[in-house]
Amino acid sequence: MKKIILALVLTATPAAAQSMKVEDLCVKVAKHLLMTDNLHTGVVQSFPELKPPGARMTYSTRDGVEKKDMVDTFECQFDSAKAPFGLKRFCLASTCYSADEKNQENKRRFDEVRILLEREGL
Repeated sequence: MKKIILALVLTATPAAAQSMKVEDLCVKVAKHLLMTDNLHTGVVQSFPELKPPGARMTYSTRDGVEKKDMVDTFECQFDSAKAPFGLKRFCLASTCYSADEKNQENKRRFDEVRILLEREGL
């Protein structure tokens, strides 16, 4: 039974990645960075047609916050608007994280999130 469930999970991952949009992946990036499963989005703006494609949003990790009261911001940029997306850069408020970041702690956070996405097949 465990082998069947594992096979279903592994075969579902590529299809899920292909149907994902940049805004959905940006939410995943934010959840990984903030280390939370509880992320409520407010205003979400997606720009898959830009080079590089990306999304930005307001969010809250607290329950019961109205969208209009969400002021924390998160932004993502990707290599492609389709799978494989390739995480290029993300910003939490005014702090940005990327592969070519000079600040070693910020570069490490970027690499950690990138690795977590790769483990999920994204």
